[in-house]
Amino acid sequence: MVLENMAGPWWRLCRRWTATCASTGLSETVCHFNARSVSSSASSLGRASWSSGPGNQRQPSALPTQMNQNLLNPTSSFTRHESRLLYPTLQFCSCRAAHSDAKLKDPFTLAQKDLTSLYDDIKKELFVSKEELKSLCDYYFDGKGKAIRPMIVVLMARALNIHSNKAGDLLPGQRAVAMISEMIHTASLVHDDVIDGSDKRRGKRTVNDVWGERKAILAGDFILSAASMALARIGNNTVVKVLSQVIEDLVRGEFMQLGSKENEDERFKHYLEKTFKKTASLIANSCKAVSILVNSDPEVHEIAYQYGKNVGIAFQLVDDVLDFTSGANQLGKPSAADLKLGLATGPVLFACQQFPELHAMIMRRFSSNGDVDRAWQYVLQSDGVQQTNYLAQRYCQEAIRQISRLRPSPERDALIRLTEIVLTRNK
Repeated sequence: MVLENMAGPWWRLCRRWTATCASTGLSETVCHFNARSVSSSASSLGRASWSSGPGNQRQPSALPTQMNQNLLNPTSSFTRHESRLLYPTLQFCSCRAAHSDAKLKDPFTLAQKDLTSLYDDIKKELFVSKEELKSLCDYYFDGKGKAIRPMIVVLMARALNIHSNKAGDLLPGQRAVAMISEMIHTASLVHDDVIDGSDKRRGKRTVNDVWGERKAILAGDFILSAASMALARIGNNTVVKVLSQVIEDLVRGEFMQLGSKENEDERFKHYLEKTFKKTASLIANSCKAVSILVNSDPEVHEIAYQYGKNVGIAFQLVDDVLDFTSGANQLGKPSAADLKLGLATGPVLFACQQFPELHAMIMRRFSSNGDVDRAWQYVLQSDGVQQTNYLAQRYCQEAIRQISRLRPSPERDALIRLTEIVLTRNK
């Protein structure tokens, strides 16, 4: 059954996914695909169950037919297969038990060598003579971040290089994309902290709290400008176009976050589209960029893009869950931060079905006295956290399905392993 044939409100559609996920463990999926990988080869791309469509590098997806198919781009006509680009397919991967002697590689260990000089390289890009500006720009590049995005990029690059019958070593342009992805991400954090008025980030004071909002905005702008210059030096116009889309998506996603949808069905779509633009677009397009540098096949580009998109959305869904289940010590930021900012994330939207009182709170962005505490309690009393976790699991299963079409390699297997880490992290 494909997405377009599903009827009913969007939240019910999500519940159908998540209910099925409850009986389909990710570990089964990992085991199944790891066993299959022995017989995988590049020739399998010709028998793919989907095909890439036009314009995918600029548009994340079309929506289900009955839910305004042209919402993302009213001037475009979408084909049936394109509705899979933002939402995971409903055709579940076969997850039957399968024996495998292969051990999935730890992504952090495998990528460590490539990331050793990452922050030093970034600081070279940000070199300025003015000491204060240098301190602002270097503040988050202290080597204490998780570096999830550049890690995914270098692993994807090596996996794609091996898939393309080349040596697994990174190309200079691919290494630059990994660095640029972290720079764009960090610049967005600096700006987000100003918009949200945050005073904590990664367990320490934010740039805006230390130096003030004006200087923080300028520092974020400077990091973006340095990333743009590094991007231009790669010398590939297609890569420039793909990564420029990330910056546009970040801005559009931030604007989407400022608004609320009255209609229940539109609200969940709005949430997932915002999640793509603010979080997943950077990972998806960075993965696509490194594929462009080594392979001319659009289907290979799409595999890289789809893996990054699905992992990125799952990562944010889990982050939204952690806002309800982790304390400030684990997250490095205050818990219930999203509610305090007036944001209705996945757990809240799912909880609405059991506690309709949440609808009014969402529309007033939890601004009345006691709204945050009541909403918190409603979410914890509902199955909102569980349903959001199941939805994240579904996205990870789709990421595994996509990346498993590449030729076997330690890096490809590490990317599969990463999906489990995304789902089980606690900070």
